[in-house]
Amino acid sequence: MDVLKLADEIIDGRRLTREDDLNIFLTCDLKELCQGADRIRDARIGDKVDLCSIINGRSGRCPEDCKYCAQSAHHHTNCEVYEFLPEDTIVEACKVHEQEGVDRFSIVTAGRSLTGEEFEKAIHAFERMQKECPNIELCASMGFLTAEQFHRLHEAGVTSYHHNIETSRRNFPNICTTHTYDMKVETLKMIKAEGMCACSGGIIGMGETWEDRLDMAISLAELGIDSIPINALMPIKGTPLEDQPLLTEDDILRTIAFFRYINPDANVRLAAGRALLTNDGELALQSGASASITGNMLTTVACATIRSDKAMLKRLGRV
Repeated sequence: MDVLKLADEIIDGRRLTREDDLNIFLTCDLKELCQGADRIRDARIGDKVDLCSIINGRSGRCPEDCKYCAQSAHHHTNCEVYEFLPEDTIVEACKVHEQEGVDRFSIVTAGRSLTGEEFEKAIHAFERMQKECPNIELCASMGFLTAEQFHRLHEAGVTSYHHNIETSRRNFPNICTTHTYDMKVETLKMIKAEGMCACSGGIIGMGETWEDRLDMAISLAELGIDSIPINALMPIKGTPLEDQPLLTEDDILRTIAFFRYINPDANVRLAAGRALLTNDGELALQSGASASITGNMLTTVACATIRSDKAMLKRLGRV
C-alpha cells in the first residue's frame, strides 16, 4: 500500500490494528513515510508543539532492575542520590518554567513508588503549584501508585501521569525482572479511570526488534494513550546496556513516523536521545512528532535550552 494514501485514510478516520500489515512501515521509502506522518500530525494535532519539563524530585537507589537505568541500585553508576527535594525548590522551578512558556511541568521520582511522608510532600508541592503557577499544566511520574493516590494527585492539580511500558510485551522480561508488563498496563488503566491523561512510551535501541517497536506502538494505541514519549537509548556506563550501539537518525525517524500513523491523535513526544538527531530534532518534528521534553532533565533551571528550543519552533512555524 502507498503510505501517502494510507496517511490520507488515517486523517479521514481509519485506525490501524494488529490485523493490518504493519510491516509496510519497515520497507517503505523513509522520506515518504515521514511526509505522510507529518501530514497526519498537521491534520490531527495541529502546528503547536507541546513542551514539557521535569524536575528529578528524588534520585537514585531504585530497587527495580531496569537494564537501561542509571538510577537502579542493581547497577554501578555515578548517579546522584538524594531524598525528596524541598517543596520550595520544586515550586520555584515550576515558576521559572512557567515564565519561560513551557506547557507542562512534572515531578519525577526514582523508585518503585512514592509513599508515606514523601508522597504527602509531593501533594503539598502540587497544591502550591496549582495555585501559584496557574498557566502551566502539572504532571507526575512516581512509579506504581494506588487508585486512591492517583485520585489525590488529580485533586492536587495533576492532569497527566507518566508511566512508560518501555518496550513490547515480548521483550519486557529482557529489560526488567522486578516488575511485569501487566503491572504497567494495569497502572495505565487506573490513570485513565481517574480521568487523567496517560503519558506512556518507551525506549528504542535496547536490542529490541522492529517488530517489538511496532507491537509497542499498537499496544499504546489499544490503551488509548494521550502522550507517547519516544526515548532513544543513550547507553550509560555501569548499566547492562552500556555497550549497546547508538541508533542511527534514520532508525529514530522511521520509528517516530510509524508511531504517528498508529497513534494519530496522541502527542508523539521527543524525549531522551535528541542528541542523536540533526539540529536537536528538527527533522523529527517534520516526521510526525508533536511534542518534546525541553531543558536539562536533571536540574531545576534550564532556561538557555528552553529558549533555544522555542527559537527552533518559531523558525519551523510550530509555535
